[in-house]
Amino acid sequence: MISRSGLISICLISLFALAHYYESRQDQDTAVQTDRQDSKQTPKKRARQSAKASPVDYQTIRPLFWNRLYANGGQSLYCGKRFSGSSHRGLNVEHVFPMSWATKALQCGTRKQCRDQSEMFNQIEADLHNLYPSRTDVNQDRSSFRFAIIAGEARVYGQNCDFEVDQRGRVVEPAPTVRGDIARSMFYMAYEYRDQGLRIFSKQAKLLANWHNADPPDDMERRRNAQIHRLQGNQNLFITVPQELSRLLKSGYFDN
Repeated sequence: MISRSGLISICLISLFALAHYYESRQDQDTAVQTDRQDSKQTPKKRARQSAKASPVDYQTIRPLFWNRLYANGGQSLYCGKRFSGSSHRGLNVEHVFPMSWATKALQCGTRKQCRDQSEMFNQIEADLHNLYPSRTDVNQDRSSFRFAIIAGEARVYGQNCDFEVDQRGRVVEPAPTVRGDIARSMFYMAYEYRDQGLRIFSKQAKLLANWHNADPPDDMERRRNAQIHRLQGNQNLFITVPQELSRLLKSGYFDN
């Protein structure tokens, strides 16, 4: 038989566990509510808030990208090439949302001219949520091509790299395992910098929305998002609250 003191101990342990559970749930609900409130802010207000925390420009962000965000290594976006924190030879930094699209939206000239003349372009180019490690050759061939589904499975970059490029059609197809990550990065940029003219056209948005649903955020993506929050001061809404994308799409938020 359990003694009276033993029963009291069990009850106290249960109460403490229950209190901890509700406290954790309250913290989670608060975080989700904060993200939902952020989604109702105007893009200009979000951009101003991000600018306060964001590094000045892309040249400033590169060391932070490698030495802080990927201090323990990781893997490249398109080919899954693993690298250590001390060596990333053969890799460079990919802008998932192409910067040529941003220069066109801002109408600030060439990329160099935009860097020299546009503070907003520098913020956009340095946004960590849009930056991923990539094999240099794959990044170069991706260029500013839009994403699509390409017939066939040509493994031009090796059997372990599921990435296809259609130079004539100016489209690329990434592996299914990273399509959601790419979609959330693209939607983040169009969401965060909507007032600056960054857009995803309807056909591309439909495909990316499907990718977002088929490949939801995993632990690795959530850890990266949390680390960027610590470094840059903001999160990717579509990682923290994935269902928010559906609401925004239905509301016509991304319509051109």
